[in-house]
Amino acid sequence: MDSGFTALEISAQPLVVLILMRIIQGKKISPMSYIGVILGFTGIFLLVSQKEIISQEGQIIGMLTIFACMISWAYASIFVGKADLPKNHFVNTGYQMFSGSIMLAIISLLLKEEWSLPGTWEKDVQWSMLALIIFGSIIAFTAFNYLLKMVSPEKVATSTYVNPIIALLLGWWILDERITLQSIIAAVILLTGVYFINTRRQLKVRFYGR
Repeated sequence: MDSGFTALEISAQPLVVLILMRIIQGKKISPMSYIGVILGFTGIFLLVSQKEIISQEGQIIGMLTIFACMISWAYASIFVGKADLPKNHFVNTGYQMFSGSIMLAIISLLLKEEWSLPGTWEKDVQWSMLALIIFGSIIAFTAFNYLLKMVSPEKVATSTYVNPIIALLLGWWILDERITLQSIIAAVILLTGVYFINTRRQLKVRFYGR
């Protein structure tokens, strides 16, 4: 799938977290958050309804898979925020990554994917993997687990704000991926929706002439 599109779809994560918190915990949704949810779903619709995306082979399955992962991630974020887990955040990260690696290994075996040793990879791949392990996994995921204990899950989910912009630019720059006007509009609407969800300002309606 297009990396920019994938990141944009994932940027709707705060919307999913907010809705699940309403369903699971009964958390009240503010009027500003309702506006954010509406804007978010509007952005998602604009994003996934593009002919360039729908017409590509395997895109629909990819979109549905990402959405299922978003729901799973959102539920886990809510669970981790309330669960009685070890106080050491590195231990929490290790448990989750170990469990995830076991699941991925099982799925890989079931799909009969070809395995290769890191020593056989190209240098660029090795450096990229090392960067992902250190910065994208150990540091970022540990910080994520720490924040889940400190602030509300829907606030933590806003870490997905930066991803779409970076992914769109890198996809365009490195992979020659095309950025459509509709994708840009969808991104603006999505991020605006997420802002409404997380803002502390209250919606005030004033009636003039009274």
